[in-house]
Amino acid sequence: MAKVKFNGADIALKGEEVLVGSYAPEVTLVGHDLGEFKVGGNNGIEILVTVPSLDTGVCATETRKFNEKMAAKEAIKLSVISMDLPFAMGRFCSTEGIKNLKVGSDFRAKEFGEKYGVIIGEGLLAGLLARAVFVIKDGVVIHKQIVQDIADEPNYDAVFDVIKSSGGCSCGCM
Repeated sequence: MAKVKFNGADIALKGEEVLVGSYAPEVTLVGHDLGEFKVGGNNGIEILVTVPSLDTGVCATETRKFNEKMAAKEAIKLSVISMDLPFAMGRFCSTEGIKNLKVGSDFRAKEFGEKYGVIIGEGLLAGLLARAVFVIKDGVVIHKQIVQDIADEPNYDAVFDVIKSSGGCSCGCM
């Protein structure tokens, strides 16, 4: 199972590890409006970003950057997933002007965290999601990054480079 670092300590992750080349499990999340929506499975091109909480500086910065990068990319679906309550997620999106991506909470069943192997299994943040990015095309994981230190941002360029190189965007928007 994968490990990440928090405050210099190794932290084990729980759940089934999803590998590049494997099928992307379909899971149900709760949106900021308390409605449910599905991610994963064969849903076209998707970027699934997990963060510990939108209520932290690094997670907020990451979400804002992905929101900016998603402007005018209608062919790609991007969801930021955390264990935050839907009300807090809605407030964050409203305050920050987040409109180019969806936010989803895994708080009810922890289904995403379990099926993608990104639940922090121990320590101060146990039960939250680790910082990770999965790119899915036609139901298959084509890119995965589990950010090694929870306090670091992901490699944004790698995410969009893999989409471009896989033929995921023919409009020249990347």
